[in-house]
Amino acid sequence: MAEAARKFEEEQPLYREAPANIEAEQALLGAILVNNDAYYIVHDFLKPEHFYEPIHKEIFSKAGSMIRMGKIATPITIKTFLAANDRVGDMTMAQYVARLATEATTIINTNDYGRAIYDLAIRRSLIGIGEEMVNIAYDAPVDAEPRKQIEEAERALYQLAETGRYDGGFQSFGDAMAQAIEMAGAAKDRDGGLSGISTGIREMDRRLGGLQRSDLIILAGRPAMGKTSLVTNIAFNIASAYEPAEQADGSHKAKNGGVVAFFSLEMSAEQLATRIISEQSEVSSSKIRRGNITDAEYSKLVACTEMMQKAPLYIDQTGGISIAQLAARARRLKRQRGLDVMVIDYVQLMQGSAKTAGNRVQEITEITTGLKALAKELEVPILALSQLSRQVESRDDKRPQLSDLRESGSIEQDADVVLFVYRDEYYLQSKEPKPGTDDHMKWQQEMNEARGKAEVIIAKQRHGPTGTVPLAFQAEFTRFTDLAEESHMPERFE
Repeated sequence: MAEAARKFEEEQPLYREAPANIEAEQALLGAILVNNDAYYIVHDFLKPEHFYEPIHKEIFSKAGSMIRMGKIATPITIKTFLAANDRVGDMTMAQYVARLATEATTIINTNDYGRAIYDLAIRRSLIGIGEEMVNIAYDAPVDAEPRKQIEEAERALYQLAETGRYDGGFQSFGDAMAQAIEMAGAAKDRDGGLSGISTGIREMDRRLGGLQRSDLIILAGRPAMGKTSLVTNIAFNIASAYEPAEQADGSHKAKNGGVVAFFSLEMSAEQLATRIISEQSEVSSSKIRRGNITDAEYSKLVACTEMMQKAPLYIDQTGGISIAQLAARARRLKRQRGLDVMVIDYVQLMQGSAKTAGNRVQEITEITTGLKALAKELEVPILALSQLSRQVESRDDKRPQLSDLRESGSIEQDADVVLFVYRDEYYLQSKEPKPGTDDHMKWQQEMNEARGKAEVIIAKQRHGPTGTVPLAFQAEFTRFTDLAEESHMPERFE
C-alpha cells in the first residue's frame, strides 16, 4: 500500500510555475546599471510590474526614477534607495546589484531582453485572466448574467493587448513617409484612385477622397431628410464592392470596398434589409412592406437577394448600446471577420457610463470622444449619425449649420468630418399656396427644380474643402445617387 502511494506521488507532475526568465531580467538590469542609455531603449513599453522577481521590480523602478530625473544610476548611487537589510540568497542587496553590473557585458541585446520580459508578463496576465474567468464562473451569484462576464473578459483581454505595447512612442519621419507612400500606392491601385474607402457616390468621393481610416465622420440632419437612407446606401455600396487582397503574412486586407459593421439603434435588421433590397431591386419599400407586389417584382426581389447575400455587411440591432459594448463588439468582429467601416445610427440613442448618467452633455461628450478613440484604435472610419436641434425650423433658410448640432459641442470638436443632409423639396411641400394664384405658379416652379434632389453639405473637413455636394434622391427606393451631369447644381466649395 505504501509502495503504491509512493509510486502515485512519483507519477504526479510538479506544479506548473508561472512563465518567467530571471536570467533575462538580470541581464537587462545589469545593462541599465552599466549604461543608463539602455533604459531608454525599453522604457516606452516595459514597466516595473512586468518583472517577475520582486527585487528586480524594485531595482528597475528606482533606476528608472533616477535616470528620468537626470541622475546617474549605478550600483553605488542606487544602493542608498534600496532596502539595505534585504538579502538575495547569501548576498546583501548592495552585493547583488554590484553582481548584476559586473556580469553585464553589453547593451546590444537590451531590446530583446525587454521584449522577452514583457511577453512573459503578458502570458502571466493571460493566466490570471483565465483563472479569474473560471473562478467567477464557478462562484457567480444566481442573478449574474454570463453575457456580462463575457464582456468583462473581452475588456480585460483587449486592455491587456493595448496597454504597454512596445510599438508605441516616437516614430521616425522616414517610417511616416514610408506609410504615406504605401497609402498613395494603395490609392493608385484602388478603383477610383481614392486614398480612402469609396462611398459608391462619385461626387462625395471626389470631395472627401473616400472615407479615411481613423476618421470620425458625423452625418446629421433633421427628421425626414434621409440620413439613414444615405448611410444605408453607403454601407451596402462598400460591402458589395468588397475585394480582398492577400498580404505577405497570409492575412487579407480590402483592396476595394470593405467589411462593414452597422449598429442600428433605431431600426431593426429586417427594416434595414428591406431598404437595401428596395434600393437594389428598384421595388418600392412601401410595396414590399405591404406585400403589394407582383409576381415579376417578387422574382426580382429573390434574384436580387441571392446576389446581395454574400456582401460582408453585419448588422447589430441592439438598442441603447453603450460605448463600451459597441467597442467590444467591433473589436470582436475585426478579429473574427475583419472590419473596414463602422456605421452608427445614431449617436443620441447610445448610452454613456454610469458616471455621466443624468448629464446629457457629458454623456454625449463621452460617447463622441470614445468613438474617435475607437476609430484610431481599430484604424477604420466611423460614420455616425446625429440629430439636429429644432432651431433649424425657426430660420428662413433651413440649411443646417455646425451650431445646430444637438446637445454637445463635442460632436463638432471630435469629428474629423461633419456632413449635413438637406432636401429643399421636403420644406417646399408644406408651403403650397392656394392653387391658381401667381404664388402657386412660382411655388410649382420651385418644386419642379427641387424634386428628386438633395444636398450633402460638407460643413467641416480637417483635410479638405467644405461646401455642397448635389445628389439625386429617389424617395420610393430610399436611394441617393449622383445627379446627371447636365443637372448639377453650381458647386460651392471653399
